[in-house]
Amino acid sequence: MLSFLVWTVAHAAEALFCLWVLRWGGAERLEGSFASGLISTFAPRWSAEGLKLAALILLFFCAVSFAAGLFVPSLRCWGTC
Repeated sequence: MLSFLVWTVAHAAEALFCLWVLRWGGAERLEGSFASGLISTFAPRWSAEGLKLAALILLFFCAVSFAAGLFVPSLRCWGTC
């Protein structure tokens, strides 16, 4: 189980990355590049709109997993439990 601080920082970093892609021009910078593999292995072929949709879906699941981990601490792990 991850400590609360590490777990919170990891979720905050993921949320900031998704927001950068969605709101602050990240999708346009990643479009067609190898770095867009941070979102999906198929992402280098996606347009900016596809990257934004993927980031929105990831942000939703990040928020759900954060909320679940707040109430059920045993869910605060990524393959380390």
